[in-house]
Amino acid sequence: MTQDEIFKRVKPQLVEALGVDEGDVAMTSRLQADLGAESIDFLDIVFRLEREFNLKIDRNELFPESIFQGDPKLIQNGMLTADGLAELREKMPYADISKFEKNPKFENIGDLFTVELITKYIASKSK
Repeated sequence: MTQDEIFKRVKPQLVEALGVDEGDVAMTSRLQADLGAESIDFLDIVFRLEREFNLKIDRNELFPESIFQGDPKLIQNGMLTADGLAELREKMPYADISKFEKNPKFENIGDLFTVELITKYIASKSK
């Protein structure tokens, strides 16, 4: 399955889960900043993706919570530490964190959760 084929199936799931217009959902759309997703919405998105793609998404696999729990080994002074960045790479190998790494402010971590991240994740699970 190509990333475009995956996107065509992900898009209606996000429209339904987030109550947004179809035209609002692009590959570069950020789930929180652009589409208004809240923490509870992430559970709904995971449920819908599991059903749509007939796969099991383990807790913390697509949207890892460990990085958000404020562990001082991972986050210090509002910035992800080297250990935090390593954990992010390990937990989210399908995410492009190259831009985030240059200024790893914790408050900007939500920008990593994009429609493209979801499509790459689904592609990685479909292999």
